[in-house]
Amino acid sequence: MESIDIYRTLGKPSTSILHKEKKSKFFGYAFPIAFESEVKPIIENLRKKHHTANHVCYAWQLGETEIRYRANDDGEPNNSAGLPIYGQIKSFNVTNVLVAVVRIFGGTKLGVGGLITAYRTAAKLTLESSEIIEKTIYEQITLAFGYPEMDKVMRVIKQNQLNITSQQLEIDCRIIVSVPQSKSKLIVGIFEVLKNVAIQIHK
Repeated sequence: MESIDIYRTLGKPSTSILHKEKKSKFFGYAFPIAFESEVKPIIENLRKKHHTANHVCYAWQLGETEIRYRANDDGEPNNSAGLPIYGQIKSFNVTNVLVAVVRIFGGTKLGVGGLITAYRTAAKLTLESSEIIEKTIYEQITLAFGYPEMDKVMRVIKQNQLNITSQQLEIDCRIIVSVPQSKSKLIVGIFEVLKNVAIQIHK
């Protein structure tokens, strides 16, 4: 059973992959992304790089627990390019990723079925050659307390090997700890037992 903390993404942009189908060339690319706003500049760069290209089709997916995605056929017949690419993103179970396939027409029409196969294959080969890594989903827990509670709070942090991301230790103390998502409720429960400690969770 997979941990709910873990998601798969790309460690770095892929190298270009070339798939040929009846003289048409399909160049595949994959990029790790964190925001939708990154997509347009990447696609525009690919258009400049392949200025003779007929189509730059792509799909992206963002999010670890709440998923958002989009597929774009860029003028190819409806659902013949973007969705086959997105199907491979789902098949490889990766997120926070953009996969683009650049087509340079070779003079022979492939038909809708041929296009689906070609775009799917290019996306598959691209993701196969990509560096896929696993990352952990963390939640941030803010602890606010008076200085007398310091020892108790630090003991819980040490016993549970929690990662402190920020701390302000004065008369009024404030510590932010980073906790794997699956352990968040357990850790909050431990801190709730302590008196005079205010707890806030940030997703």
